[in-house]
Amino acid sequence: MTARELAGDICRTLQFSGFKAYLVGGCVRDLVLGREPEDYDVATDAHPARVQELFPSSVDVGARFGVILVAADGAQVEVATFRSDVGYSDGRHPDRVEYSSLPEEDVRRRDFTINGLMLDVETRQILDFVGGQEDLRQGIVRAIGAPELRFREDRLRMVRAVRFAARFGYVIEPATFQAIVAAAPHITEVSAERLRDEISKLLTEGAARRAFELLDKTSLLKACLLEIAAMKGVAQPPEFHPEGDVWVHTLMMLERLPPGAPATLAWAVLLHDVGKPPTFKSAEETGDRIRFDGHAEIGARMAVAVCRRLRFSLSDIEQIEALVANHLRFKDVFQMRPATLKRFVRLPRFEEEHLELHHLDCLASHGNLDAYEFVRRFLRETPPEEVRPPRLLTGEDLKAMGFTPGPLFKEILQAVEEGQLEGRLVRREDAVDFVRREYRHAM
Repeated sequence: MTARELAGDICRTLQFSGFKAYLVGGCVRDLVLGREPEDYDVATDAHPARVQELFPSSVDVGARFGVILVAADGAQVEVATFRSDVGYSDGRHPDRVEYSSLPEEDVRRRDFTINGLMLDVETRQILDFVGGQEDLRQGIVRAIGAPELRFREDRLRMVRAVRFAARFGYVIEPATFQAIVAAAPHITEVSAERLRDEISKLLTEGAARRAFELLDKTSLLKACLLEIAAMKGVAQPPEFHPEGDVWVHTLMMLERLPPGAPATLAWAVLLHDVGKPPTFKSAEETGDRIRFDGHAEIGARMAVAVCRRLRFSLSDIEQIEALVANHLRFKDVFQMRPATLKRFVRLPRFEEEHLELHHLDCLASHGNLDAYEFVRRFLRETPPEEVRPPRLLTGEDLKAMGFTPGPLFKEILQAVEEGQLEGRLVRREDAVDFVRREYRHAM
């Protein structure tokens, strides 16, 4: 069963039981736009307890706010009782809710007019109490009611306004826009996890450049990602970066990110040059050209700091750090020894993320893809077993040869692997002879 089928069944069951029930929110917006919604939500005048009686397998995920999750055959739909919200002391959750029998009261507590539509699944009638259909036709993101109040209720709505405007190619209505500018400093009141997830959506929905241009224009960029705002106006050597400053270069890379790009790659695109502003040296200072000595290493540390602040998982932090730290190494691939190149391409998610980051970096600057094509050819022509060959020796082998376990084990095994990757050591016997010859003093 699909979520759409489940949502329809829920609405029909509620209506058959004497209640009002409608599809609501983003799913209706997407259906009107001819898009397939990612998820479905239902709004009803049935109270949570009654919803749970009608759907015994449902789960209370927020009964305090009138929200019940109904699941069936792998699909799930949130069912919320019509309500009005009273007070938002924590800037996200209402202090209390008052249930209502009127759908228009429920709509008026929601964020934007384009998300305030309801749809009767039986009659196909759209209920529009806030002018959402006209704003969809005009391409406008407009807060429902007073925008200052909507953003005070949940500060994250400011970033969501940017995301919807970027994703659909809409404009933000002037009063809504000005309210965002005025309240932008308060975005820090949003939890790190929620802000991280919303920015990740900005980066991966296929309109990242437009989204970050809007973040900048609304003053949200400086408020939540000061390190990125610092890229503006930082000049680059024109012989390598004819496109302009670090900010423009980053925007051009963001523009090429496809919908559904891995979040770690998208964040690495955003952060790969974050070390340039603090390492900038002018041509006058260096005596030849603008330089950013050590920017990859410093940028990697800065990227880790940003990711920790936004509560990324440890595995995501490690991947983003590796992407930023290694993004300049592609310029050296022609001179790399075979072992070094093989270790380089063994980095986790190398082709999907490291190589693609370099590809985007080139396309948004000098356009020279020689290193990119060289690595692609190497990967295509080199058998996987040569890139990741089975180990010729193990620690147990070293003990059997008379070595005492300790730090030397790592050095010996790395030296053996080096010879293996270089093609000098092919058989186990070659490795044994090599170790006995080179490390006989330690036996």
